[in-house]
Amino acid sequence: MAKKSAIEKNKRRERLVKKYAVKRATLKAKANDESLSLEERFAARLQLAALPRNSAPSRIRNRCEVTGRPRGFYRKLKMSRVALRELGSQGKIPGLVKSSW
Repeated sequence: MAKKSAIEKNKRRERLVKKYAVKRATLKAKANDESLSLEERFAARLQLAALPRNSAPSRIRNRCEVTGRPRGFYRKLKMSRVALRELGSQGKIPGLVKSSW
Protein backbone atom coordinates (compact mmCIF):
# COMPACT_ATOMS: atom_id res chain seq x y z
CA MET A 1 0.00 0.00 0.00
CA ALA A 2 1.33 3.41 -0.96
CA LYS A 3 1.61 6.26 1.51
CA LYS A 4 -1.73 7.93 2.05
CA SER A 5 -0.14 11.35 1.62
CA ALA A 6 1.08 10.43 -1.88
CA ILE A 7 -2.36 9.13 -2.85
CA GLU A 8 -4.06 12.27 -1.51
CA LYS A 9 -1.54 14.54 -3.26
CA ASN A 10 -2.37 12.83 -6.54
CA LYS A 11 -6.11 13.22 -5.92
CA ARG A 12 -5.58 16.93 -5.20
CA ARG A 13 -3.73 17.25 -8.51
CA GLU A 14 -6.61 15.53 -10.32
CA ARG A 15 -9.06 18.01 -8.83
CA LEU A 16 -6.87 20.96 -9.86
CA VAL A 17 -6.53 19.63 -13.41
CA LYS A 18 -10.30 19.34 -13.66
CA LYS A 19 -10.80 22.83 -12.23
CA TYR A 20 -8.37 24.59 -14.60
CA ALA A 21 -8.90 22.45 -17.72
CA VAL A 22 -11.10 24.93 -19.60
CA LYS A 23 -8.98 27.97 -18.72
CA ARG A 24 -5.76 26.12 -19.64
CA ALA A 25 -7.21 24.99 -22.98
CA THR A 26 -8.35 28.50 -23.97
CA LEU A 27 -5.01 30.05 -23.00
CA LYS A 28 -3.11 27.38 -24.94
CA ALA A 29 -5.28 27.99 -28.00
CA LYS A 30 -4.66 31.74 -27.69
CA ALA A 31 -0.91 31.28 -27.28
CA ASN A 32 -0.66 29.07 -30.36
CA ASP A 33 -2.98 31.17 -32.56
CA GLU A 34 -0.87 32.65 -35.40
CA SER A 35 -3.54 35.22 -36.30
CA LEU A 36 -3.11 37.09 -32.99
CA SER A 37 -0.38 39.64 -32.40
CA LEU A 38 2.87 38.66 -30.73
CA GLU A 39 2.01 40.68 -27.59
CA GLU A 40 -1.36 38.96 -27.15
CA ARG A 41 0.21 35.54 -27.58
CA PHE A 42 2.97 36.41 -25.10
CA ALA A 43 0.38 37.65 -22.57
CA ALA A 44 -1.48 34.34 -22.93
CA ARG A 45 1.78 32.47 -22.27
CA LEU A 46 2.35 34.53 -19.13
CA GLN A 47 -1.18 33.81 -17.90
CA LEU A 48 -0.62 30.13 -18.63
CA ALA A 49 2.60 30.20 -16.61
CA ALA A 50 0.75 31.88 -13.74
CA LEU A 51 -1.60 28.92 -13.34
CA PRO A 52 -0.73 26.45 -10.55
CA ARG A 53 1.83 23.86 -11.63
CA ASN A 54 -0.25 21.02 -10.25
CA SER A 55 -3.06 21.96 -12.62
CA ALA A 56 -1.05 20.54 -15.53
CA PRO A 57 -2.31 17.11 -16.65
CA SER A 58 1.23 15.78 -17.03
CA ARG A 59 1.76 16.00 -13.26
CA ILE A 60 -0.88 13.35 -12.51
CA ARG A 61 0.58 9.95 -11.70
CA ASN A 62 -1.31 6.81 -12.70
CA ARG A 63 -1.93 4.90 -9.49
CA CYS A 64 -3.60 1.59 -8.70
CA GLU A 65 -7.18 2.01 -7.47
CA VAL A 66 -6.73 -0.88 -5.03
CA THR A 67 -3.30 -0.32 -3.50
CA GLY A 68 -2.15 3.09 -4.73
CA ARG A 69 0.98 1.57 -6.25
CA PRO A 70 2.46 3.89 -8.91
CA ARG A 71 4.41 1.34 -10.93
CA GLY A 72 3.31 -1.62 -13.04
CA PHE A 73 0.01 0.10 -13.81
CA TYR A 74 -2.49 -1.25 -16.36
CA ARG A 75 -4.53 1.64 -17.74
CA LYS A 76 -7.39 -0.49 -18.98
CA LEU A 77 -7.98 -2.03 -15.55
CA LYS A 78 -6.78 0.93 -13.45
CA MET A 79 -4.75 -1.33 -11.19
CA SER A 80 -1.21 -2.53 -10.72
CA ARG A 81 0.16 -5.87 -11.82
CA VAL A 82 0.42 -7.02 -8.19
CA ALA A 83 -3.23 -6.27 -7.40
CA LEU A 84 -4.30 -7.78 -10.73
CA ARG A 85 -2.53 -11.04 -9.99
CA GLU A 86 -3.87 -11.20 -6.45
CA LEU A 87 -7.50 -10.50 -7.39
CA GLY A 88 -7.22 -12.75 -10.45
CA SER A 89 -6.01 -15.66 -8.31
CA GLN A 90 -8.99 -15.16 -6.00
CA GLY A 91 -11.32 -15.23 -9.02
CA LYS A 92 -12.62 -11.70 -8.45
CA ILE A 93 -11.92 -10.46 -11.99
CA PRO A 94 -14.40 -11.85 -14.53
CA GLY A 95 -12.86 -13.46 -17.59
CA LEU A 96 -9.33 -13.56 -16.18
CA VAL A 97 -7.83 -17.02 -16.07
CA LYS A 98 -4.35 -18.16 -15.20
CA SER A 99 -2.53 -19.14 -18.35
CA SER A 100 -0.81 -22.48 -18.75
CA TRP A 101 0.77 -24.10 -21.79
